[in-house]
Amino acid sequence: GKGFSENGNLSRHMIHHTGEKPYQCSQCDKAFIFISELKKHMRIHTGEKPYQCSQCEKAFIDHSDLVKHMRKHTGEKPYQCNQCDKAFSHKRSLECHAMFHAGIRPHQCPLCNKTFSVIHALTNHMRIHTGERPHKCSQCDKAFLNNCDLKKHMITHTGEKPYQCSQCDKTFSQNDNLR
Repeated sequence: GKGFSENGNLSRHMIHHTGEKPYQCSQCDKAFIFISELKKHMRIHTGEKPYQCSQCEKAFIDHSDLVKHMRKHTGEKPYQCNQCDKAFSHKRSLECHAMFHAGIRPHQCPLCNKTFSVIHALTNHMRIHTGERPHKCSQCDKAFLNNCDLKKHMITHTGEKPYQCSQCDKTFSQNDNLR
């Protein structure tokens, strides 16, 4: 088994086995094993977001959420698929991608029986059947099935060209122009 040099460390460790959650939130029914978790949780109720992004206006309750968010700005993708050359900025995205390689598709459309590896892919697919286009452009009357398509569309309004050719300095609004 695991050894502990101090009795306090053993007591703290034993809580994991008992399921005891002695730190109760006074605002809702959540309870926590550690007081540090309760303090972090209380920020949901107070609105405190002490971790501010240095690149944009976003702020976060938890430091780890800021670290994950910063990957949007840096483009860092530390989670590499061991079956293909794809990399991901979030561990959960890699896990979902691995399901694709494994052929695991547990989410089935009730209308056409098409199957999907991840629930959000099924949700997006269902919009084909319903005609729902929830992602609306704030600059014109266009609307899109998913946020990714809206972001691509927004470039037509901003004139932004975020994709640069690695061979020259030419920039493009879409990365599929870089072939």
